[in-house]
Amino acid sequence: MTGLDVAVRAHAALGEGPTWDTAAQRLIWVDILGSRVHTYDPASGRRTVLATEQHVGAAKPRAGGGLVVNLRDGVGLYGPEGPGGRDFRWLHREPVPGRRGNDAAVAADGSLWAGTMRYDEAPGGGTLSRLAPDGTARTVLDDVTISNGVGWSPDGRLMYFNDTPTRRIDVFDVDEDGRPVGRRTLATVEEGAGFPDGLTVDADGCVWVALWDGGVVRRYTPSGALDRVLELPVRRPTACAFGGAGLTDLYITTARTGLAAPHPMSGSLLVLPGAGKGLPQPAFAG
Repeated sequence: MTGLDVAVRAHAALGEGPTWDTAAQRLIWVDILGSRVHTYDPASGRRTVLATEQHVGAAKPRAGGGLVVNLRDGVGLYGPEGPGGRDFRWLHREPVPGRRGNDAAVAADGSLWAGTMRYDEAPGGGTLSRLAPDGTARTVLDDVTISNGVGWSPDGRLMYFNDTPTRRIDVFDVDEDGRPVGRRTLATVEEGAGFPDGLTVDADGCVWVALWDGGVVRRYTPSGALDRVLELPVRRPTACAFGGAGLTDLYITTARTGLAAPHPMSGSLLVLPGAGKGLPQPAFAG
């Protein structure tokens, strides 16, 4: 695609969860199976790679500095120094044999919405939970296979969610207590076109979805109409997010895992400058 570039050339097994850290003006993303949290400052080119002791499904900035991470055995916190052992503590530890943390997102109220899945991808083996800043956890969805792609409309009245094997992008209304209700299908990905993985919502309320095994990122309007397709050179894009000083650059994480002959860009962080206009992402309040 014209304009597509490699922001960070890497060989991540399962790159995921790009998030623009507004305070630090950097992108955060993870390699789930590599147990790594990556950061990238596009202005300076500075990169860091931080090791975690467990598979890490997502990493998001904390309001006071540091990271909240969705790990194999639950959700944990790192201080401003980052992963290193000394400043780590569990916020909510709930180990389940054969299960790990997956994608996550931070809502406008500063809560973390953290998904899980089984390693064997057994149907119904995952969940989506809301983590309050004090660590109180409430299961929102308890019959999920691969929890992915959580996001909210610009006015906060709608929540989007992907349970990847269903091929659906689902939408909920958000009630006055912040709970998702009235689940329904926004759009369905046709068979053979890939599976909906991570998503982001832009300033126009459109939903951008990375299609695992589809080699594209699609944009759907709030009515569910497909209005843009970004063709990619990699087979397994995993998620996307807007970043950069004006939130106009679309960053896309990619994976190599399970591919007999991955493209040279598979596992790298890609970027399409000027793709649209994103929304500022809240930091976790805990």
